[in-house]
Amino acid sequence: MSAHLAIAPVLAPFVAGLALLALAGMPLGLKRAVSVLALLAQAGIAMALLAAVAQGDILVYRLGDWPAPWGIVLVADRLAAAMVLITTLLALFAAIHAGDGADRHGRHFHVLFQLQLFGLAGAFLTGDLFNLFVFFEVLLIASYGLLLHGGGAERTRAGLHYVVLNLLGSTVFLFAAGLLYATLGTLNLADLAQKAAALPAQDAGLARAGGLLLLAVFALKAALLPLHLWLPAAYAGTSAPVAALFAIMTKVGAYAILRTATLLFGDTDTALANLFEPWLLPLALATLGIGMLGALAAESLGRLAAYLVVASVGTLLTAFTLGAAGIAAGLYYLSHGTFASAALFLLADAIRRRRPANADRLRPGPDLPRHALWGALFFVAAIAAAGLPPLSGFLGKFLLLRAAPGQPLVWLVILLGALAGVIALAGAGSRLFLSSSTADGAPLQQPLPLGAAGAPTPRELLAVSGLLGLIAALTLGAGPAVEFAQATAAQLLAPAAYIHAVLGVTP
Repeated sequence: MSAHLAIAPVLAPFVAGLALLALAGMPLGLKRAVSVLALLAQAGIAMALLAAVAQGDILVYRLGDWPAPWGIVLVADRLAAAMVLITTLLALFAAIHAGDGADRHGRHFHVLFQLQLFGLAGAFLTGDLFNLFVFFEVLLIASYGLLLHGGGAERTRAGLHYVVLNLLGSTVFLFAAGLLYATLGTLNLADLAQKAAALPAQDAGLARAGGLLLLAVFALKAALLPLHLWLPAAYAGTSAPVAALFAIMTKVGAYAILRTATLLFGDTDTALANLFEPWLLPLALATLGIGMLGALAAESLGRLAAYLVVASVGTLLTAFTLGAAGIAAGLYYLSHGTFASAALFLLADAIRRRRPANADRLRPGPDLPRHALWGALFFVAAIAAAGLPPLSGFLGKFLLLRAAPGQPLVWLVILLGALAGVIALAGAGSRLFLSSSTADGAPLQQPLPLGAAGAPTPRELLAVSGLLGLIAALTLGAGPAVEFAQATAAQLLAPAAYIHAVLGVTP
């Protein structure tokens, strides 16, 4: 398979963004069509890339044909290809939902949307630490515009916190990269892994400091405790399709932690061995606990969904500390958690638009129009988000617990977190769909501007049911999906093949 396929997921959204920028003066309907068609093409590219690496091949694209470690390389292995596919499928349904009106509040929504995908694909595929920083900056710049799209005091306030914290994170990233370059003389990930084995003892302290600064940066991106405080307000305050797309943003930080923990700081005979291990598990368990407490205290469905994103990060990073079986469980759970969180954000928006007085606040109000349909969609999404059987979230947590024998604290936090999620989502559902308030003895009336008698619009229904359909596919295809996750974990824990593919040498 041609190595050129490795750069296609990066080029496709970049070209689509340029095309949409050239169409800035054209009707909005045309921009929507171009954006969705581009995403369908990108989904096809992502599937082709996944098929190309599914058997364990690693594709390396050398820009300008400069050899590593001097040139820029893009590296596609099982993990990178899977992350690109998950991101593209998520973006497709978020973009479809945006066509229901969220993209009307600014001229360049779809341009920023595609540039966000450009940055995300680059972050997953880059084989160089400095270019990881560059792609982080690309996706963050696009996310600033998307987060603030539509304006408003609450959105601006949350966006300011988001921007300031991420600018600080970018500064720390540069310090981390500088320390690693000063001690190891390279920023190519494969070359870093190889040179760590020959690290002089006098440089080990600086290199470890650089590695821990990297962990702090990635923890900020992943919203790991105590660097999670920016997330609930930012995700709950922005528009629904942006919040749905942002469900993958925390997974970028988790991906970076997993990639560097296995490639640079893994279980090796170097001074940098297991650098993240003492920190990651306690912080992940605490993040899961804080996320679930926030979900129990949430006063709106959007904020509840945002705290569930925080909790899912804790679950995911807990899994990544449990060896090969845990990494496999986490990778299976990653896709499920991303789609479930995005579906909840879209449902929160649908409910908000049909309750002008109460929006998505979790308090009794008049019955939603077509409340049986909306209740059924919420019920399925809540089962998915809570990790209840028979959906894939239950299987992911079961695999996680099976990977943690003899670790009662992990079992306790995971099970209590699952219980808290059930309670939070059951309470939200009962307030939204099983309670009603009256005024002067008569049901409160509200306008029904959307669909026939408040029915889902075609875009709403396609977006929400599409995400739930992806969860159903993960459930029905659990066997192959788990086998792929196990193969991915095995590949990550044997980094020699990655190093050889990039550098052409065997470590």
